[in-house]
Amino acid sequence: MTTFEPKSLRSYSQDDVQQILQLAIARQADDKDTEFSYEQILEIAAELEISPDSLKLAERDWVVQQGQVQQRKAFEAYRIRRFQKRLGNYAIFNGFFILVDLITGGGISGSLYILLFCGLPVGFDVWNTFQLKGEEYEVAFQKWSRNHQIKKTISTVLNKWFKALQP
Repeated sequence: MTTFEPKSLRSYSQDDVQQILQLAIARQADDKDTEFSYEQILEIAAELEISPDSLKLAERDWVVQQGQVQQRKAFEAYRIRRFQKRLGNYAIFNGFFILVDLITGGGISGSLYILLFCGLPVGFDVWNTFQLKGEEYEVAFQKWSRNHQIKKTISTVLNKWFKALQP
């Protein structure tokens, strides 16, 4: 679209409309702390001829998406904590062998082989931990999510059971 076209000839795709409105709202509320009330969202939707039912469905979908985003952030934090623990174990293990080599007076030649041999799994761990896309990541996320849900369900059942046993 060019700037000299009359307003009546302008037309936009749904994606274009969404992007334009998103930019307009961002400019309107330069302050990131600005929040919109649900009534304001209803007014905006009414002006755009969006039904309240569609708005409720969209809000529900948004809540689900936000939950998924939070789950992925928790999964990534879990993977980083697990990596940090393994890296610490690697450092302690190899530090011990370097120290033994230095105490025995042989330099670090013998422990160098152990350092390199143990470094290979750490390298693979780095690759797997910080690879945030792809099929392997999705499989690992789904497995973690299932385990997380199972633990949550068991915890809820046990808590209810213990509360029922209390006088």
